[in-house]
Amino acid sequence: MIKILIFASLREQLGCSQLSLDEGEYPSSLFALKEKLAGKGDQWRAAMTSNRTLVALNQTMIRQDATLHPGDEVAFFPPVTGG
Repeated sequence: MIKILIFASLREQLGCSQLSLDEGEYPSSLFALKEKLAGKGDQWRAAMTSNRTLVALNQTMIRQDATLHPGDEVAFFPPVTGG
C-alpha cells in the first residue's frame, strides 16, 4: 500500500486530503501515478499535470522519475510562499 497526501489549496481543489492505494492498484513510478490520478477528472488532471504542483516521497522532494515501493508516502502540494 502507498499513502497519498494532498495539502493546502490542492486539498480544496480536489476535495480530498488523502488516498490509499493497495499493491497492484498503484504504478511503480511517480509519473505513472500522476497519470492514474489525472484520470479521476478535470480537477485532478489540472493538478497532476501542472508543473507548479510539488511532490514529496517519504517527506523528501523528488523528481518525476522516482520509483514507488510498498509503504511509501507521496505528498502533493502547491508552491509554498512565505512572508
